[in-house]
Amino acid sequence: MSGWNASDIPDQSGRTAVVTGANSGIGYITARELARKGAHVVLACRSEARGTAAVDRLRAEVPGAQAEFAELDLGDLSSVRKFAGAYGSGGKLDLLINNAGVMALPEGRTADGFETQFGVNHLGHFALTGLLLPRLLDTPGARIVSVSSGFHALSNIDITDLNSEHRYRRWIAYGRSKTANLLFVHELARKLAARGSDVVAAAAHPGYASTNLQTAGARMEGRKAAERVMELGNRIFAQSAEGGALPTLYAATAPGVGPDSFTGPSVMMMRGAPAKSWRARWTLDDASGERLWAASEQLTGVTY
Repeated sequence: MSGWNASDIPDQSGRTAVVTGANSGIGYITARELARKGAHVVLACRSEARGTAAVDRLRAEVPGAQAEFAELDLGDLSSVRKFAGAYGSGGKLDLLINNAGVMALPEGRTADGFETQFGVNHLGHFALTGLLLPRLLDTPGARIVSVSSGFHALSNIDITDLNSEHRYRRWIAYGRSKTANLLFVHELARKLAARGSDVVAAAAHPGYASTNLQTAGARMEGRKAAERVMELGNRIFAQSAEGGALPTLYAATAPGVGPDSFTGPSVMMMRGAPAKSWRARWTLDDASGERLWAASEQLTGVTY
């Protein structure tokens, strides 16, 4: 992996990729670089205005790019099902990049009543992956990449309180949702191996990358001072969104990426070229993965 960068992405001509949350940040960079290498990219975004603007920007930056917008609100399972209805059958799907996410928001609920961070970051992607899985299984060499975070180390999941109904602490809830991402990948990789599939389920994280993710919570609450502190931190300490996207792009395209691998920046998990990343032991626990899987199927109504 030493020195790996976007120029090392193999040719993606003839491949189709779905990237969630691709209107900005590392999602946009991921979609742009895949398109630059020839992939047909679907930018799956909640906002039509921001999504179509991102497609226009991408086409301007990569002339001839094959890119399209599709509406997807991961906080609304009816939207997930509608998206999957359009893209879940017919033709191949080579890459599913579960990138979209929210971080440390004030307490809230999705359209289906789930705690927002758990609902968007985990349950929405769990449902989406399950509904798109038939296309992925029919595509040789397909990969599913879920974007987690080093902040998963803040907390294991609480299987008795997945929706933080007993007590809500925004950073703990975020950490639990990112642990859920890793447990999902762990259990999905086990299930794919059991059925003899060559689909690779892997995880990545961006380290500390300068995106609007850090400021969203403070902005929603009107906490101007906190928002300015986050913006200052981004300018001083964070790597670029381009750098933050590299682990995702590596996990999605580099030869030899293994199932249940976790790729992140090489320097203190914060910045630098993609490398194998540390992960908390609880994200590799089979029993926890099985319990979360069963609960996720029950909550979403999506079975694999």
